[in-house]
Amino acid sequence: MSSSGSLIPRFRRARRDRSLAVLEGFHALKHALRFGANILEVACSDHAEVDRLGALLAPDLGERLRSLACEVEPAIFAQLAPLAPSTGVIALAERRPGDPAAVLADGNPAPVVLLEDPRDLGNMGACVRVAAAADVGGVLTTGSHDPWHPDALRGAAGLHYAVPVSRLDRFETLDVVLGGIDRPLLAIDPEGDPLDPAALPARAVLAFGTERYGLSPELTARADARLSIPMRPGVSSLNLATSVAAVLFAWRLSARSAAPAA
Repeated sequence: MSSSGSLIPRFRRARRDRSLAVLEGFHALKHALRFGANILEVACSDHAEVDRLGALLAPDLGERLRSLACEVEPAIFAQLAPLAPSTGVIALAERRPGDPAAVLADGNPAPVVLLEDPRDLGNMGACVRVAAAADVGGVLTTGSHDPWHPDALRGAAGLHYAVPVSRLDRFETLDVVLGGIDRPLLAIDPEGDPLDPAALPARAVLAFGTERYGLSPELTARADARLSIPMRPGVSSLNLATSVAAVLFAWRLSARSAAPAA
């Protein structure tokens, strides 16, 4: 068991380091390992519990988890994050560099999710988790929040390594990266035309705004079309991650059902 107090400042510095990812919890570490993250350090409060979770939830990673995890004193572990992960595992990894232009230029026949100025980091992470599950081409964000923030990584359960995730430094950059690329920009807007899953272009950029304010007039004006999610009258809006899930799985299930005929 390690008692090194140097872990505490190291993990605290990592939360501000834009080259590193702080993976809080067993599930975040599990997914990062499965999707090829370069893990730098793993601390745990109980080696036996890591073995148990590995056998139960990730038998494919048992040996790697055992070799990476270093047990530390409970008092040290409790200070490695603002709220110590209940699964007793926390790790540091290298971030995967993100290039928005490369995400949009990729020939993968799948949509890309654009989150305009998302405000809640946990909700942002949940969008990444949904995007990874739907196997889309990437997740791009605008605004001041870092999509690789530890809170977003926790909300995504480490699935930033399963799908490209990057931030556009300025909104105007979207014009640059979309220029000459065969991806229509579709705004998800309550005032738009009802969503028809079968008509969704596979390589669309699907833009989602905040729950309170929606998409900006600037982005809406640049969109090739506006689409709305059919909902019961009287329900004003959906949670951001729920909206992303509804649209992505409408596309995914429609694409799958059409595949045999194609």
